[in-house]
Amino acid sequence: MTRAYVGLGANLGDASATIEAACDALARLPGTRLMARSSLYVSAPIDATGPDFVNAVAALDTVLEAHTLMLELQAIERSHGRERPYRNAPRTLDLDLLLYGDACIAGSALTVPHPRMTQRAFVLLPLAEIAADLRLPDGRAIANLLPALADQRLTRIPPAPCP
Repeated sequence: MTRAYVGLGANLGDASATIEAACDALARLPGTRLMARSSLYVSAPIDATGPDFVNAVAALDTVLEAHTLMLELQAIERSHGRERPYRNAPRTLDLDLLLYGDACIAGSALTVPHPRMTQRAFVLLPLAEIAADLRLPDGRAIANLLPALADQRLTRIPPAPCP
């Protein structure tokens, strides 16, 4: 098993419900267990247009290799109506493979760690919520990277009350 972290985001439709459904889909991937998921957060688009995003991060233990996992993530995106008309277009669902164990992968189809994750509070804060002591493959602690992103607006969505 490899511990992988997936960033989830959406800014079209019922984004919160889409993130919840995507977490359910992650839990159903073959050879994979959903180990943790962060709270939902609202963030302004960065290098993108459209409404605010709803974001979260999920921790998976998986036997899938990184490229296969990425293909599964893309299939989940498509099942939620994801289109890619242009770079950084508003989206019904965006799933990013942030980390795959301690692997460093640099390819045309997949780069891990995700190349912009350390520049995004909407990734690092939810990631720190579920893996407070996590270190990147280069040894940097996630917690030490957060102060540099303090100017990025991020609002935690309170959980819905139990019925």
